[in-house]
Amino acid sequence: MEPFTKITSRMVPLPMDNVDTDIIVPARFLKVTDKANMEQYLFRDWRFDSDGTPRPDFILNQPRAKGAQILLGGRNFGSGSSREHAPWALLAFGFRAIISTSFADIFWGNSLKNGLLPVVVPPDAHAELFRLVERDPDASVTIDLASQTLTLPNGHAVNFPIDNFSKQCLLAGVDQLGYILKQEPRVRAYESAHPATVQTSVKI
Repeated sequence: MEPFTKITSRMVPLPMDNVDTDIIVPARFLKVTDKANMEQYLFRDWRFDSDGTPRPDFILNQPRAKGAQILLGGRNFGSGSSREHAPWALLAFGFRAIISTSFADIFWGNSLKNGLLPVVVPPDAHAELFRLVERDPDASVTIDLASQTLTLPNGHAVNFPIDNFSKQCLLAGVDQLGYILKQEPRVRAYESAHPATVQTSVKI
């Protein structure tokens, strides 16, 4: 997993509320277990016609989306099922962070475990970001995970929450299992300093 430290990027606006995971990745693609090429399923029914033709009016099919690392979503992003395919597809497309006023709990957890950063901002800052990209589609913001700040082009910084364990995993570029494996030297040192004792049972 690629470490997440600081990114500066344009935002792709998707101003729909309650976007559920079946929209992000339709259920018929859930048999896929390989994360490679998952971007082809992202917002599949919004991005493509039934014959597979890209819809030019959908934001992800427009030139402004190419290379952007931040998705600016509506409220309650990621509602619905617990499928991990949703963050897989978002990451495969190139997104490293999603900004919203709120996220569904399971989507939030799945995103953090896979290296996708959900950034919660207050409603006023959220509205200002949408106004910003409407005025200037090329406007960039900076997300600094270490300081937990989102900085607008005018220098205004907004703090966002994240639990410390998820933060440290993202900064190190490891998932939960990877974090545990990195503790192996400390575990071995502890075991060496505390040799196992043999207990014997005494019959009376």
